[in-house]
Amino acid sequence: MRPSLLRLGLLVLALAMALSAAFPGGAALAATKLRVGMVTDMGGIDDKSFNATSWQGVARAIKELGVEGRYLESQQQSDYPKNIQEFISQKYDMIVTVGFMLADATAEFARRNPNTKFAIVDYAYDKPMPNVLGLTFATDQAAFLAGYLAAGMTKTGIVGTFGGIAIPPVTIFMDGFEAGIKYYNQVHKTNVKLLGWNAKTQKGLFVGNFESTDDGRRMAESLFDEGADIVMPVAGPVGLGAAAAAKARKKMIIGVDTDWYVSAPEFKEVFLTSVVKKMDVAVFEAIKAVKQGTFKGGVYVGTLANGGVDIAPTHEFANQVPRWLTQELEQIRQKIIKGEIDIAAILGR
Repeated sequence: MRPSLLRLGLLVLALAMALSAAFPGGAALAATKLRVGMVTDMGGIDDKSFNATSWQGVARAIKELGVEGRYLESQQQSDYPKNIQEFISQKYDMIVTVGFMLADATAEFARRNPNTKFAIVDYAYDKPMPNVLGLTFATDQAAFLAGYLAAGMTKTGIVGTFGGIAIPPVTIFMDGFEAGIKYYNQVHKTNVKLLGWNAKTQKGLFVGNFESTDDGRRMAESLFDEGADIVMPVAGPVGLGAAAAAKARKKMIIGVDTDWYVSAPEFKEVFLTSVVKKMDVAVFEAIKAVKQGTFKGGVYVGTLANGGVDIAPTHEFANQVPRWLTQELEQIRQKIIKGEIDIAAILGR
């Protein structure tokens, strides 16, 4: 081959390599791009709660890790297996399912597809599977702080709570909330009452869904009528109905899952705080582990110690929260982290 032809061949090869690098959608790179699918629970992707927050973790992975991400919304429980199957059929590398209600469907598909990685938000299996990571959160720790804060801020001496459906990811909030109120009463020799939940009997108020804002409004109004001036709805979008009722009655609401002051600013003046679980961080880290080849099945637990749960700032109520109460909350946080406060014992378990 003549030198001129050799140089021309090398030039063409170099140009081809440059074009491949310039257009990452090409076949070679597309074949190695991690594909992540997320299946929502029935609240929808814009629930301003756990579906939306979980998707933020996928969105961050798309931006920072260069993965391909997509979600499918579940309108009813029969959509769970159908949506998971669609991602399986399209050979997605990882599937994130959101919520306790998807536990059975996730386990079934994980067993049948051992090479597909799964992460499920708000659930962990008694017998861990090597291809499933349960993303769980010690929300009772953060809810304990919220309960203590509510007990210190109530003017009527009565606070309330209610749930969407009586499942563990809901009642764990209510347990922590009740324990925080009880601990405040022990410390300050007060008698702040909680309406809507009793941890010993596991009985309380539930609207039966996570969608109806009308149900949330009615339940909050009923609690306000009974004297509560602070209510914590643990019911996803249903809680926005409670926020509307609080705005009309000039009462206070404690949000859950995410900081409602940010996610629902139309009601920002009623949010005392929110019990936050960092589902976006947990989802992102699970995807990152798959990307890096370090993924292991089992259980992740978000706590106050690792930043997986917390309470949001008091925002517009900051100037109304006494300094002594703020200081006590920080002391209690440290005691929970060090194991010096036993939430189960406070609840009599």
